[in-house]
Amino acid sequence: MGGEKNKRILKQKELVVERDYIEEHKYLLAKKRVEKIKGFYWHLVVYIIVNIFISTVIVLGLMNEDKLTFTKAISNFGVYATWFFWGIGMFFHWLGVFGTNMFFSKDWEQRKVKEYMKNNKLK
Repeated sequence: MGGEKNKRILKQKELVVERDYIEEHKYLLAKKRVEKIKGFYWHLVVYIIVNIFISTVIVLGLMNEDKLTFTKAISNFGVYATWFFWGIGMFFHWLGVFGTNMFFSKDWEQRKVKEYMKNNKLK
């Protein structure tokens, strides 16, 4: 009878350890996700500030050196080139942070994590 009690206690301890492991894993995944989101928003802030500065310099340069009117200077492609090309990079950064659920749902991700954990359990 003592052996059965020890087995139950051991099983309960294993369940507690497994539950703690799962909670720690969830926490780490959530923390990683928040860091990705935070990184995207910092990238967005830098994108906006730097592009405003670059566009202002280009418009003022066109107005002073090329003697263009504000309307003609603002319609120059050079004013928008950095916004456009860097914007392509911003789109892919956004896709990497927020758009992955469009292709791979959370359920799929959790199934894969469990599958790999199960496969690597004995290795």
